[in-house]
Amino acid sequence: MPKPKGQKNTKNKAKHSKLIARKVNKQKAEKALRKERLKEIVQRAKEGNAD
Repeated sequence: MPKPKGQKNTKNKAKHSKLIARKVNKQKAEKALRKERLKEIVQRAKEGNAD
């Protein structure tokens, strides 16, 4: 039986959007953390080579 006209599936869409946003934010945070760690490693390597 089809849904009555005008009824939308907003509850699932909202949940999906929330989960996708959480996933994207987590990926951004991990990428930034990885970048910071790499910067530290490169900096230590440069200091080690300078001495």
